[in-house]
Amino acid sequence: MDTQQFSNPIPRPNATRWLYLLLGAFALIIIGLSIWLISTKSNLRVLQEEKEDQKNAFQREVDSLIYVHNLTKEAYGSLADSLITKDSLIQANANEIKRLLNTEWEYYKIKRKLDRLQVISQGYVRQMDSLYEVNRELAEENVRIKEEVNIERKRNVQLTRAKEELSDKVEMAAVFKTYNVSADGVRSRGSRGEVETDKSGRVERIRICFSLAQNPIIQPGTKHIYIRIAQPDNKILVRGRGDEYSFMYQGERLQYSIHKQVDYVPGNDIELCAYWDKRETQELVPGVYNIDIYEGDNIIGQVSLNLKK
Repeated sequence: MDTQQFSNPIPRPNATRWLYLLLGAFALIIIGLSIWLISTKSNLRVLQEEKEDQKNAFQREVDSLIYVHNLTKEAYGSLADSLITKDSLIQANANEIKRLLNTEWEYYKIKRKLDRLQVISQGYVRQMDSLYEVNRELAEENVRIKEEVNIERKRNVQLTRAKEELSDKVEMAAVFKTYNVSADGVRSRGSRGEVETDKSGRVERIRICFSLAQNPIIQPGTKHIYIRIAQPDNKILVRGRGDEYSFMYQGERLQYSIHKQVDYVPGNDIELCAYWDKRETQELVPGVYNIDIYEGDNIIGQVSLNLKK
């Protein structure tokens, strides 16, 4: 008998059964792992898609927020310059969120930053509305003040005009009035005194008389009356050419013929006569002599004297 026939014994039925069971278990494990890997890969793909969707949603939200923010700044114009610090903070937070979306993914971190950005942006809008309302109220107040100023200016102009008119009236009222103004040529007749004459060759003096009407508006005191006598050729009969024989009338210096001082006290009219004396070498020509009476910046009386040849 060949001994090799007994070196590999035929497996027993129980051992073969266990081998099949072990192989089946491995197969089930492999199938399970395959199913798990496929499921995991599918879940990862779904998660990745959800992540991308969420990132895109965050990106759209940030872009929309910045777009609305820029529209707000544009709508408020130069008023937005007063909140430039908060604007910079909003832009910086938006850029930080965009950086996180492009470099790393931490949902809750980005969500917190986005929520904070929305709060800052809403606060920006509220402050801008508040500033706009304040500026609107200030503008309305400014308009009201300007209107009041214009009304007050017009009132002041009217008051000033009324005051000037009243001052002019008072000034006009505070002017001496004369009446019974007369001018005569006179000559001396020795013991007979003065006699009137209208002959130019015989006149030695020119006498001007008038009544000065009392005026309660005029302050009492010494008043200076100046008389100018114009010859027929309009040359003034003067006492001298120096400034001591002149007076100021409305800013102009004039030579006078006669100067008379009056101590004025309101209450009664004053009767005055003033004389111009001819020099021995002086000759008066025939014609009309126009005579003006001055006090201050006013001509208070006029009269003419006609001397014959």
